[in-house]
Amino acid sequence: MADGLLEVIALDAVDAEAAQAGGADRLELVANMAADGLTPDVATVRSVLAATDLPARVMLRDAAGFLPHDLDGLRRSAGELRDAGVEEFVLGFLTVHGRVDEAACLTLLAELDGCRWTFHRAVDNATDRRAAWAQAEALGCDAVLTAGGPAGVERDWPELIDFVDALAPADELLLVGGGLRAAHVARLRERGVRRFHVGGAVRRDWHSPIEADAVRRWVELVHQ
Repeated sequence: MADGLLEVIALDAVDAEAAQAGGADRLELVANMAADGLTPDVATVRSVLAATDLPARVMLRDAAGFLPHDLDGLRRSAGELRDAGVEEFVLGFLTVHGRVDEAACLTLLAELDGCRWTFHRAVDNATDRRAAWAQAEALGCDAVLTAGGPAGVERDWPELIDFVDALAPADELLLVGGGLRAAHVARLRERGVRRFHVGGAVRRDWHSPIEADAVRRWVELVHQ
């Protein structure tokens, strides 16, 4: 990550191939963006892993929001995904009181056998985001995806900047995304941010595939 990392949301093998062609560094593989990203089926995951050699972090989330709907089902999904060759994951849950659900996270982490993982934007929806960040770090993630708040980077920009400024420069856990725009990158890089996450910014809409040229433009921004 010496000069930056660009993670791109992929929905299928076509997206994965375009992201790699555009020079992306890593994929976040999800299904159902209408629910902000749920666990994809194993067949899709296998096709993505066959289509690209990019690192692919697969979502473990079974319902909109940040409460686990069926934790036993998610455990089974984690095992099936591990059997399919997945080595990196994305997860994160909150309690009904808006605190990190450490028990739910630990239940799934026990299935992952030390895999690298991202704590996703559940942190933005916690009642105390800084406390949630510390809990996520203590759970052992190597990235925390944040937009600064639940509304996204553009609307929560002041909160994001305050949050970034409160962290150590170039915090290795920090992964910024959630409505990220190209105009944000330079200002974030000035503050030491080096890891960025995009989805809709590299496609016309969520019904359209990733555009490799759009990924290339983001790569130039992130790796300048």
